[in-house]
Amino acid sequence: MGLYVKNLFLIVLLLGALIGSITGAAFAQDGASPIQTLLQSHSKKLKRSSAKSIGPVIEAIRESGLPQAQNVLEKWRAKELWFRKSDDLLIFVETNDKKTYSLLDIATGQSIGSATKKEIKQIKPNSGVRGLIDGALVFFRLTDSDKAVRISALDSLGRDPKAAYLPIIRTALSKEKDAGLKTRMSRMERILIARFETDTAKRVVAIESFADDMGIDVRAALNPLLSSKVKVAMEAPDMANLARDIFPGVTIKNDGGTASEALYYEWLGGSPPELSMADAYILLVKAKLAPADVSIEDQKTALISNIKNGQVGGVAIADLNTDKARATAYRALVREDLAAETISVEEQHAVIEEAFFYGVYDQKNMDVVRAARTTLASINSKVSINTFFDLFLDAMSLASIYFLAAIGLAITFGVMRVINMAHGEFIMMGAYTGYVVQQFIPNYTLSIIVAVPAAFAVTFAAGVVMERLVIRHLYNRPLETLLATFGISICLQQLAKNIFGTQARPLTAPDWLDGALVINEVVSISWIRVAIFVLGILFFVLLLFILNKTRLGLETRAVTQNPRMAASMGINIDRVYMLTFGLGSGIAGIAGVAIGLFAKVTSELGSDYIVQSFMTVVVGGVGNIWGTLAGATLIGFLQKNIEFFNPSNTLAAQTYMIIFIIIFIQFRPRGIIALKGRAAEA
Repeated sequence: MGLYVKNLFLIVLLLGALIGSITGAAFAQDGASPIQTLLQSHSKKLKRSSAKSIGPVIEAIRESGLPQAQNVLEKWRAKELWFRKSDDLLIFVETNDKKTYSLLDIATGQSIGSATKKEIKQIKPNSGVRGLIDGALVFFRLTDSDKAVRISALDSLGRDPKAAYLPIIRTALSKEKDAGLKTRMSRMERILIARFETDTAKRVVAIESFADDMGIDVRAALNPLLSSKVKVAMEAPDMANLARDIFPGVTIKNDGGTASEALYYEWLGGSPPELSMADAYILLVKAKLAPADVSIEDQKTALISNIKNGQVGGVAIADLNTDKARATAYRALVREDLAAETISVEEQHAVIEEAFFYGVYDQKNMDVVRAARTTLASINSKVSINTFFDLFLDAMSLASIYFLAAIGLAITFGVMRVINMAHGEFIMMGAYTGYVVQQFIPNYTLSIIVAVPAAFAVTFAAGVVMERLVIRHLYNRPLETLLATFGISICLQQLAKNIFGTQARPLTAPDWLDGALVINEVVSISWIRVAIFVLGILFFVLLLFILNKTRLGLETRAVTQNPRMAASMGINIDRVYMLTFGLGSGIAGIAGVAIGLFAKVTSELGSDYIVQSFMTVVVGGVGNIWGTLAGATLIGFLQKNIEFFNPSNTLAAQTYMIIFIIIFIQFRPRGIIALKGRAAEA
C-alpha cells in the first residue's frame, strides 16, 4: 500500500509539472511581444540568414511599423541577435563573464535571465544579408521624424547608390511632406532609375531629364554608363555597342581616322595615348593573336644558364656590362638554338598595324548609351560655359584685391613720383591692426567695423610720419627714395616679427561672411571675396569723389598737373604731399584688413602684394585711378587664365605674367590709360 501511494504521488507530480509547462508555454506564447511574434514567424529563414531567402523577412520587419524594428535590424547587422536553443526565443546578449551571458528581451531590452554559451546561438548575417539590412535601415532614416536625419540619410544614399535603394526611395518619397526634401528625393529617385531601372523607356526618360543638371552626382551616375573595354581583332569589328576606334599611341574617337592621321595628331602633341604601343602588343598576345616576346628577366636567365669557360655566346662575362653586349650574346645563343628568339620593336609595330583596336561599351543597351552620351554632352557644354563664368568671377575677385592693394600706391606714385617699396608693409600694418582690435572686441562683426577706420588711422599716421621724416628730403631723387623705402620695409617687417612673432595670426571674419555664394554646382564665390569686391567699388567711387569734388582732390590734381604752377597759385605743396602720402598709406591699411580676412597675417604679408601693386600701377597708367582699375583688371584676368591652363605651377603663372607685362610696356610704356598734358611730361 505504501508503495502504491508513493507511485501515485510521483504520477501526480509529473502531471502537475507537465500541465505547468504547457500552461507556461501557452502563457509565454500569449505574452510574446509583437516583434518577437513577427520574428518567430520567420524563424527558419532568420536562422539560415541566406541572402537569397532573407529578403521577405527584412521587408516584413521594415513594413511592420513596430517601434523596435529599426533596433532589431541594427543589432542583427552588428551580429548581436541570438536565439535560445531550448525554445528558439530571439534575444540580445550581454557578457557577464566567460561562462554566462545576460539575456535581454528584444522588445524592452530588460533582462530575462542568463545562460551559458552552449544554451544560446548567434545569428551571423553574411555580407549579402548585411547589404539588404542596410537598405532597410536607410528606409528608417529616410522616414525619420527628424528632418536632419532624413537629410543625412539622403546624403549617405547619394554617396553610395545601390539598386536595392530604388524601391526604398519610392516608398519614402510617398511619405515625405517637406516640399524641399521631396524635390531632393525625387531627384535621387531619377538618378537611381538612370543607373538601375530595368525598364529601358523609364531609364531613358530619367537620363534625358538631367540634360540641364550639372550636379557632380549626376555625372557620377551617367559616366559609368559609357564605360568601355579595349578589344582587339584582326578584322574590322561590326557590333552594335562599338564605342570607338583606338589607334595605339594616340586617341581618335569616333572619327574614322586612319593610322597616318593618328600619327599626325600625335605629332601635334595631343592628349596622352589611350593605348601605348607596348600595351597594344600585350593585348595582342593575351588574345593569342601574336607570339609573346621574351622578357628581359628570361633573357638574363638564358645568359646565366649558358656560361661556358667565362663566356656567353662568344662574349666574355666581363664585357656583359652594357645592353648592346648582352643583346649580342643573346643573339648568338638564338643562332645556336640555345634561347628563344626575341621579337623586335619593328616586328611588333608591324603586327599592331595589321590589327584593329576598338572600345566596346560595357552597357549592352544602346538606347541607354545614346541617351547617356547625348545628356553628358549637353551637361559638359554647360559645365564649360559655367566654368568660364566661374573663372570670370575669380578674376574679378582677384582684380578687386589688387585694386585695393595698389590704389594707395597709385596716388602717391602719381602725385609725388615716389617709388615706395614700403607700401606692402602698410598693408601688413593694417592687417595686424585688425588682429589687435579683435583681441579687445570679441564680436567679429563689430571688430571689423572698428578695424577698418582704425587701420586707416594707424597707417595714415605712419605714412605721414614717414613722409615728414624721410620722403620729403628725397623728392626728385628716385634712386635714393627707392633704397630708403626698401630699408624702411625691412625695418617694419622685423619690427612686426619682434612684436607679434613669426607665427601667423588669425584675423577672423564674421559668421555672415562664412561660406560662399553658390550659384550652381560649378559657379561659386566666397562671401569674403564678394565683400572685398564691394569694398573695392566703394573706394573707387569715394576716391573719384575726393579727387573731383573736394578741395584736397582739386589741389592734388593741380600738383599732379604742374607743381610749380600750383605753388604759384598759393597751394601748399608740402601739405598736399603729406596728406596724399598719408591717404595712400591709409588706403593700404584698409586693404590689409580686407586681405587679412582670407590670407595669413604675417610680417611678410605685404611683400606678397608689392610686386602686383607696382605692376598694376605701371600697366594701368601712373597717377590715374581709372588706369589702376584697368591695370588691376588686366592683371587679375591674366593671372587667373594662366593658372587655369597651368594649375599645378603657380610660379610659372607669375613668370608668364611678368613676361607679358614686359612685352606690353614695350608697346604702351605709359600704361592703358595714360595721363595727358603737362602731367604726362612731369
